[in-house]
Amino acid sequence: MPPGITLPPSRAALALIAALFILPGLASHDLWKSQDAIGLGIVHSMAVTGDLIVPHIAGERWLYDQPLYHWVALAFGKLLGAFIEFHGAARLASGLFVGAAFMLIYRAARRWSDPALSRTTACGAFLLLLGCIGLLVHAHEALPELASLAAMCGALIALPFAARAPAGAGALFGLALGLAFLAAGWMAPVALALAVLLAHLVCTEWRTPRGPVFLGIAAIVALLVALIWPAALAARAPDAFTEWRTIVFQREGTVGSNLRQFFATASWFTWPAWPLAAWTAWSLRRRWREPRLFVSALAVVLLAALLIVWGPADENLLPLLAPLSLFAAHGIFTLRRGAAAALDWFGALTFAVFAAVVWVGYIAMLTGLPAPVARNFARIAPGYVTHVQVLGMLFALALAAAWVYLVFYTAASPLRSLARWAGGMVLLWGTFSALWMPWVDYQKSYRSVALQLKTKLPVGAPCLAERNLGVSQAATLDYHGGIRPQPYDVVKPAACPLVLVQGSPQHELDAPGGAGLHWRKLADVGRPGDRAERYRLYRLER
Repeated sequence: MPPGITLPPSRAALALIAALFILPGLASHDLWKSQDAIGLGIVHSMAVTGDLIVPHIAGERWLYDQPLYHWVALAFGKLLGAFIEFHGAARLASGLFVGAAFMLIYRAARRWSDPALSRTTACGAFLLLLGCIGLLVHAHEALPELASLAAMCGALIALPFAARAPAGAGALFGLALGLAFLAAGWMAPVALALAVLLAHLVCTEWRTPRGPVFLGIAAIVALLVALIWPAALAARAPDAFTEWRTIVFQREGTVGSNLRQFFATASWFTWPAWPLAAWTAWSLRRRWREPRLFVSALAVVLLAALLIVWGPADENLLPLLAPLSLFAAHGIFTLRRGAAAALDWFGALTFAVFAAVVWVGYIAMLTGLPAPVARNFARIAPGYVTHVQVLGMLFALALAAAWVYLVFYTAASPLRSLARWAGGMVLLWGTFSALWMPWVDYQKSYRSVALQLKTKLPVGAPCLAERNLGVSQAATLDYHGGIRPQPYDVVKPAACPLVLVQGSPQHELDAPGGAGLHWRKLADVGRPGDRAERYRLYRLER
């Protein structure tokens, strides 16, 4: 009989699990709509123009994202762009930040728990963070919020030393908060900072003369770091700074609609951390004054409230996973056996079914059987030809074998259900990346659209205007084809003899007009199987 797996796993095993989750598919796909294309569009613009202060996408100013992630991605693109495509190299920054988040949440939980339980708690926090469903795809996209997630985990690692070494811990905490702001805005660092401030008023352990030292140093360092880019932006382009200052505090939607959207998204995005966090709040309610519980729980509540007031988006939930995973990890020791078993076998069955679906789909694409499945794949991505991927198949088979071994040969432990769930996440993403990634990228990539349009553009045209072109689409056309249109002027429709229109495949209602003007269509292209977008290029006939 094969030897059983004992938990908690070693740090080398955790590093292997993290690598198997992070690396597959990270650099092997083109720019995807929406946030991935926007992030890489900014990095590409920085590489082309050399401007690191004022972000641009396809020549247009873009101030909705802070630049920390893009600076790091640009460094990866410059260093490794000679070996792999620039966008793949730049996206390795996401792998760096996700790996840093895993390492830092592990260390934060290990240092901020009972010594006898520290290793198990640390592994629990790591597995919970990796197991959150919202991280499955977003961890492999060019998202600034991944840098914020890593910074939030870094901030949590400083808090166990707040009372013992206030100066050093305060400097580290402030540095992490400042970096979180430079990565993805003010909400996540402000929520954590307010939670820590209130903890110094409520938690006996922190109500000491050293508390003001920690808070003061943290505030100074956080402000100094956070103001690096806004100060540079204000000095370089005062009008851009004014625009950014308006954007950064701009609210989206109503509180009611945001509340519904938040719970609809967070309910799956943060699974399985949120049910365990709810159990932790109940089972450890008498210990709520402990800083490790108070801070992480209150940070989750405050950040959720800010997202509801200012407008939630999927990617904005990423920084919330840091305190949520840390808080939930403390409840694994009190979880009832029945609840742990339910999560355990729900995860086992769920990931077994989805992994089987991926295999069936790949076999159908490869062999044409089962015929109905093969027809559906061909209808979704017309023209795609599947090739035998020996290495991908071997990798997917190895993942499946490892996961089956994990399911059937893991010894009883408070971590078993979390380990099997996290293993299922690695199995699903790795299998998907190995077998389906080329098929998905064939549909989602704008490379063919950009290259087709580029061949249709007349040589020597004075300018190209665009109508209804989305931001992420503009980023991809610029990256793949060097196409940078200017906004279409409805008052002077003949200002540019070429107009690119993003419209619907069903109609051409957005075609350029103008009294007495005749436009000839030069191109009508779109992504394979895309029933929502069509790109038409028109030329003014004189």
